[in-house]
Amino acid sequence: MHRLAFSKSDTAKYISHLDLMRTLQRAFLRAGLAIRHTEGFNPHAFVSIPLPLSVGFSSACEVLECELLGNPDLGAVPARMNAVLPAGIAVSRCYEAVRPVKELCYVNYIVTLDYENGAPFGAETAIRDLLARDSLVVAKKSKKARSGQVEVDLIPLIRRASVEERRDSITLDLILRAQNPGLNPELVVGAVRRDCPEASPDFVCVHRRAVLDDQLQPWE
Repeated sequence: MHRLAFSKSDTAKYISHLDLMRTLQRAFLRAGLAIRHTEGFNPHAFVSIPLPLSVGFSSACEVLECELLGNPDLGAVPARMNAVLPAGIAVSRCYEAVRPVKELCYVNYIVTLDYENGAPFGAETAIRDLLARDSLVVAKKSKKARSGQVEVDLIPLIRRASVEERRDSITLDLILRAQNPGLNPELVVGAVRRDCPEASPDFVCVHRRAVLDDQLQPWE
């Protein structure tokens, strides 16, 4: 099994997960890199992304799992892929997969809350107090629930959070649970809008900076 580390930025962050998968599969073909396919009447490429990225989020740490055939030079794979990938998607590494996906425990997000008229007075303190609560329950969409929603407490899923105010923005540096269950930073922003309406941003930018293990070390 092999892994590709890649970034997704600029206009590419608006590519959906399914379109991203199609784009990467075509890139392997155009780069002349053979990958394993499933067997059967309608074979398809055996590729997966452990943590699909939400549309509109940028990332410096995406991972694609695949199996390259024919013993290719892994060091040359990034250049071959980048030559055929669209702008905004860039492969930085190709390497042998060693650690299992279950050891991917946390994700570091940088969430920037922008304000057209400058950060409101007291907004930084209000958000910091919100994230320091013992419990912060919000409603989350769920296909399994009969009502279509379930309640989830965000606090146990937040490993670390810092808040920094600048002139026209407030930046949240969040380390959130990655899976089983994972926490989408959009729920944190939603809690800010609900419980700290005075701090509601005019625009939100979310960037995935790192994927981490249970010791907060880089997972790869």
